[in-house]
Amino acid sequence: MKWIAVVFTLILTLNFGTNANASNGDSNEEGINEKFGMPIVVYGEKLSASQKEEVRKLLGVKDTSKVTEITVNGDDLVKYINGDRRANMYSSAKITRKEAGEGLVVRQVTPENITEVTDEMYANALLTAGIQDAVVEVASPVKVSGHSALVGIYKAYDEGNGEGLNTEHTEVANEELSLATQLAEKEGMNQDKVTELLTEIKKEIAAQDPATKEEIEQIINEQLQTLEIKLSDQDRQLLIDLFEKMRSLNINFDNVQSQLEDISKDIKQRIDEAVGDKGFLQAIGDFFKNLFESIKSLFS
Repeated sequence: MKWIAVVFTLILTLNFGTNANASNGDSNEEGINEKFGMPIVVYGEKLSASQKEEVRKLLGVKDTSKVTEITVNGDDLVKYINGDRRANMYSSAKITRKEAGEGLVVRQVTPENITEVTDEMYANALLTAGIQDAVVEVASPVKVSGHSALVGIYKAYDEGNGEGLNTEHTEVANEELSLATQLAEKEGMNQDKVTELLTEIKKEIAAQDPATKEEIEQIINEQLQTLEIKLSDQDRQLLIDLFEKMRSLNINFDNVQSQLEDISKDIKQRIDEAVGDKGFLQAIGDFFKNLFESIKSLFS
């Protein structure tokens, strides 16, 4: 009889635990932030009705009454990044503002469909535009370069949050992203190395506070040398012109140094992992090469 009582007690305990967890699950639903308002979801204008619904699911929108939904179009492309009004816009984003000091987090929900821009490249451009302390999620149901997602994020800050971004800053942030994607395609370069370069330049600008174009040029040359990156004179000049424009606009990276450090650490870790994987594969290749040479020598 004792064992029956024990089993009965265990069943009651497990049933109570299950009910408690279910109750907790219901109460864990995130409430509306009365300080910053509801999360904002921005949809690309060219999305069909079915694609828009797919994006909702990708961005975790279960109840549309608990988010603010807006659409980004060609006029916004012109306004924020001086783009082509006729461009097709599919990439969409969800922006959730956070308390000061929590930092900027960018997540690509569909990285397989964002072909040219990494999380860190988005983060760098958004920091340049003046966006901090938010969770930004990016998604697209079709393959896109990813540039137009920035426009939606900018519009969200203007219309949804009432922050009012400086359009000169958003334009230079888009120039930064465009240059980053161009440089990533150069021989010997990739997205991570470009992000590392841009981040380290910003960190040095924040530390040194250059007052002239010549000082900007010196910082860039030093970082190219430190990171052992070789660029053509033309590409190097594009970098100098970009950061000189940031300096002339008084874009201040002092307030985001910790976030730049986070980007830098993430990139360095990924580069180290890639180098480690390459070294491992090289070791395997060398092993089999030596093995085949040894077998070959037995028959010669």
